[in-house]
Amino acid sequence: MFNKSIKAYEEACEVIPGGVDSPVRAFKSVGGTPPFIEKGEGAYLFDIDGNKYLDFVQSWGPLIFGHCDKDIENAVIETAKKGLSFGAPTVLETQLANEIVEMFENIDKVRFVSSGTEAVMSAIRLARGVTGKNDIVKFEGCYHGHSDSLLVQAGSGMATFGSPSSPGVPADLTKHTLLCEYNNIENLKKCFTDSSDIACIIIEPIAGNMGLVPADEEFLKACRELCDANNALLIFDEVMSGFRASLKGASGISKTKADIITFGKVIGAGMPVGAFASNKRIMGYLSPDGTVYQAGTLSGNPVAMAAGLVSLRKLKANPEIYDDLSVKALRLVNGLKRVANENNIPLQVNTRGSMFGFFFCEKEPKNFKEVGFCDFKRFATFHHEMLKKGFYFACSQYETGFICTKITNEDIDACINAANQIMKNL
Repeated sequence: MFNKSIKAYEEACEVIPGGVDSPVRAFKSVGGTPPFIEKGEGAYLFDIDGNKYLDFVQSWGPLIFGHCDKDIENAVIETAKKGLSFGAPTVLETQLANEIVEMFENIDKVRFVSSGTEAVMSAIRLARGVTGKNDIVKFEGCYHGHSDSLLVQAGSGMATFGSPSSPGVPADLTKHTLLCEYNNIENLKKCFTDSSDIACIIIEPIAGNMGLVPADEEFLKACRELCDANNALLIFDEVMSGFRASLKGASGISKTKADIITFGKVIGAGMPVGAFASNKRIMGYLSPDGTVYQAGTLSGNPVAMAAGLVSLRKLKANPEIYDDLSVKALRLVNGLKRVANENNIPLQVNTRGSMFGFFFCEKEPKNFKEVGFCDFKRFATFHHEMLKKGFYFACSQYETGFICTKITNEDIDACINAANQIMKNL
């Protein structure tokens, strides 16, 4: 069933660390060998063994229209014919920036980069440059890429300066990162008591890297108020949720407005891209207008810009897509919850638009520590068995799932029926 993938994985391990170019792909959390994918079509993936999977990962979010959408595919092909990269400005950058800016009252300018990690790293540098301060506040369980100052773990105190969570990260860099518990207002306040040198709070307003755990509205409001009171900036990391949870992402759901927003995923429609955006005053600090430096040869790559431009324009022209995706996400998680209850298995579910998550536990997790109480072994077994039946979920309890427009109600019902069969033996 997976013979070719097993062989491909063994060969990859000889020349690629762990056999993969991003750690979660190695299936360490769930066990087994990752399927090596040959192609995607609509809602489905096909591996090199010929297995077909209903895809609830969708390249970790960007493929709202599924795999090989013809409009996006044609735009990429036509743009690629003119050249893959120039290291010089193109009108596509301005067009995509305009599409983003006109949707947000708190955004005037956008700087494109090549990844979400780069977008967040640059946004934090900008916040430090604007405020003249050094420290940042981040939350346990929120992932903002693998730049040094963000790879931190909790210290011994309730709110503490972080220590490195990866070898190769100097403590001198992470000492400026204060780590706080997600959805804990008192913990957050203590961070500002501990330091008068806080440049920014960075948060996933809809956390998608500890499973799906949305921030409480009161918590986001507290983030805003504390930043305003302490001359700090609020950064929303919407690399995953931007244009996914709603047309305006979490910013279209929450009443709280950020000073800087980072984007990715959807604005590349499957191509590598990221961006950070803010008002004219803050973006005026950025080089070449200001002195905060950021650069990238492939930033604003024309092929990525073309893909994102088609994707965003299709979404803006058809906003009802989000209602349909939300209904389907609810159909899926409510169905999983129902069959779990019927089989006496505790399951917590949540959605934000087309983003969904589920946890094998008695109580809905509100932060990273509570996610840790979930039954990871049961999740691994469920994932493995669903994969054998042709349903491709994110390969970690700490990841979020996604619905695309090509997934049908019949697809979802088939998934629920398969889950019911598996849960009888869980």
